[in-house]
Amino acid sequence: MEDLLKNTTLYQEFLAEREEIMKHKWIESERAGYDIGFERALADWIVNHRAAWRRWRRNLRALEPIPSPAQG
Repeated sequence: MEDLLKNTTLYQEFLAEREEIMKHKWIESERAGYDIGFERALADWIVNHRAAWRRWRRNLRALEPIPSPAQG
């Protein structure tokens, strides 16, 4: 059951978003000269980057080829 959940689009999007937040945390921590913490990075990323990132992801998914029934 756990493997089934890990293969869902929702879980994959969660992982991709978390990775972006962690990148943002690293960049902003480097800029500040100290670890800003996950909560601050999360709040800042949501306010300043989430909407654009989600639009980009949606457009990216729209460009992916849809496999034919014969392919899987």
